[in-house]
Amino acid sequence: MRIDKVLSNLKYCSRKEAKKFAKEGLITVNGEVVKDVSKHIDPTKDALKIGHQTITYYESLTLMMNKRKGVVSANHDDLHPTVFEDLPIDYQRFDLNIAGRLDIDTEGLIILSTDGKLIHDIISPSKSVYKTYEVYTDKVVDNIEKLKDPMSIEDGKGILYTPSTPKILSQNKQQSIIQIKEGKFHQVKRMYAYLGYEVIALKRIAIGNLSLDETLNPGMVKVLEKEDIEALKNS
Repeated sequence: MRIDKVLSNLKYCSRKEAKKFAKEGLITVNGEVVKDVSKHIDPTKDALKIGHQTITYYESLTLMMNKRKGVVSANHDDLHPTVFEDLPIDYQRFDLNIAGRLDIDTEGLIILSTDGKLIHDIISPSKSVYKTYEVYTDKVVDNIEKLKDPMSIEDGKGILYTPSTPKILSQNKQQSIIQIKEGKFHQVKRMYAYLGYEVIALKRIAIGNLSLDETLNPGMVKVLEKEDIEALKNS
């Protein structure tokens, strides 16, 4: 890929600016000054710098984030901070999309990726990828099995639907862990409200076969390795 294209694609500068930086001797590849930004390099292997700044490039980038409360799952929002604002600046340069959006007051696992097919496979209803949630309620849940009974709740547009039967993995007093397929707007909260409980804290701890890394503090991210991505694809 041309040097100027790498730099412009990652929003470091325009192609015209890249040419100017090169003339000033500010662009290096593998430690050598490069004056011709039309030169082709392999940005995944060659060490490209502008001045002292190393250019980080990924052909395909997929991140795990432990979303924190108080941020919205969106690229831009006029009222609230977004998950993209929590990303380190090097990752903000990539055209990432979100798989598995979470409500503003919900925390836990979301996936951000440049791989459109991976995003589709995670969120498509036809793929039936289960999402696992840790749920805390305002009082002890004594009828948890009733979550499996057919119920009618509203989606984000106020249209009634019957969610797929959830899986109940555990239940202890006010804390339970369940799995659902759809992940519609406020779905977990509305399922519990249907039974007469208020969800006071909600955290997604897994998507399919991929579990949230417990070492990630709220708002932190990590790059997913091939085996993690394969786990998602095989969910």
